[in-house]
Amino acid sequence: MSKNPESVSLCPLNSAAATEPEPLCIFGTGDLGRSLGQRLLQSGYRVVYGSRKPHSCGPLPPGTQAMSHSAAAQSAALVFICIHREHYNFLETLAPQLQGKVLVDVSNNLKKNLYPEANAEYLQRLVPGAHVVKAFNTLSAWTLQNGPSDANRQVYLCGNSAEAKQAVAETATKLGFTVLDRGSLCAARELEDFPLQLFPEWRLPLRIAVGLTAFFYFYLLIRIVIYTYVQKGDDISFRIMVSLANKVFPIVSLIMLSLCYLPGVIAAFLQLYRGTKYRRFPDWLDRWMLCRKQLGLLALAFAFLHVLYTLIIPQRYYVRNRIAGSTILLIKENKTSAFDSALAWRSDSFLSTGILGFGLYVLLGITSLPSVSNALSWREFSFVQVNDRHQKRPHSVLFGHTFLCQWLSDYLGWH
Repeated sequence: MSKNPESVSLCPLNSAAATEPEPLCIFGTGDLGRSLGQRLLQSGYRVVYGSRKPHSCGPLPPGTQAMSHSAAAQSAALVFICIHREHYNFLETLAPQLQGKVLVDVSNNLKKNLYPEANAEYLQRLVPGAHVVKAFNTLSAWTLQNGPSDANRQVYLCGNSAEAKQAVAETATKLGFTVLDRGSLCAARELEDFPLQLFPEWRLPLRIAVGLTAFFYFYLLIRIVIYTYVQKGDDISFRIMVSLANKVFPIVSLIMLSLCYLPGVIAAFLQLYRGTKYRRFPDWLDRWMLCRKQLGLLALAFAFLHVLYTLIIPQRYYVRNRIAGSTILLIKENKTSAFDSALAWRSDSFLSTGILGFGLYVLLGITSLPSVSNALSWREFSFVQVNDRHQKRPHSVLFGHTFLCQWLSDYLGWH
């Protein structure tokens, strides 16, 4: 038996205790505490709740027990602190009961730098004899209640005691999560800032998308609307709302799609040039490769916008006016336009290729979603997404999309 004072044993070795595992304690009976307790029960743990009012603390998961904080702390070796930081003060009075216990701090703050120290560090200062581990704070009550899925499989943890972190890691693994150790308790502030981040992986792709959209929109505005007004005196400013946007969307979509695949090509050439794949990529290339999924999904979003804007073209007043004017002119001249079979084949081919290409585009984007990609095997994912090692390209998507844009804008003249 180990004599290390920091060691924590959650699983008794005798067979009698194995049938009735040692309980885990939860301080707090809010949404997060109840969801965590329900998940622990489903994983085979016994759960006791510590509450200020154990007899009137609201509905708890069936099979759990509520008692005072002091009694609950004495009954378990691992205690989940599911309360807000401003209510931590009472824990200082429980320091004797929490001596040698593992305290799992799951709290978060409403904004960054709200306090001079992290919540977990503050908790460790209040109860110096306990082993504080920061964990589970990046999971919502809904995730805990329904089980891990997709991007919510990861549990970040940090702490100063290796044995305490191992105890928490074993519990998280039994709940179905993947554990990522971030080091000592000094990393607690970083973990507490994770839930406050607003789309950190999307910032660079969004900036690129907004920049490209603004550039091409103002370029086409000057080239089509302003230039025509200055040279010919024609006011076609009505095209700003639909026509210009419908020209910009496919351009930006194809550029974003190419930016999604280009870093893989650069990385392959860089590895060939270096003669090894074990050297780190430059920071700019590494950051670029990490946001490829976001670039691809934004490309798909712009393609969707282009499709929607294209579908409303026949409903526009300008288009209906041109069709009516052309029909009236033919009636006045007593003429009919001859049916051109070759032209019909060409237009239908462009439309069909564009639709099929967009369908492949959607398939490419759907399989990039974590909920879908996690359900696919590696071979299935590589088949759909195209294996980066061979650097293939979805040519049908690009050509079909380009043909559809060309036919609509050049042949029909529906700008």
